[in-house]
Amino acid sequence: MQNKSGPFKSFAQFYPFYLDEHRHPLNRLLHFIGSSAIILVVFAVLITEKWWGLMALPVIGYGFAWVGHFIFEKNKPATFKYPFYSLLGDWVMFKDIVIKRVKIKN
Repeated sequence: MQNKSGPFKSFAQFYPFYLDEHRHPLNRLLHFIGSSAIILVVFAVLITEKWWGLMALPVIGYGFAWVGHFIFEKNKPATFKYPFYSLLGDWVMFKDIVIKRVKIKN
């Protein structure tokens, strides 16, 4: 039987755990804002060709997410243990929020 905190053999096994680690509405909102800001920065960099702007991406992405985890969720981000799955989880949750499969507010 698999422990709900891992190890995970697939992203499909990981994603329910990921969502469980993102139950607080403000945490989900901060993740959504951070992901949206990343998209805006990427577009701005492509338009302006100021490539140094890409250095801001980890600060923006992790900054919003970690505030959500440490202040509101009061847990340790899964990215410390599952970096690839967590990054993928951020973008799948972003997509799921956009298409209303996942709600920011429960």
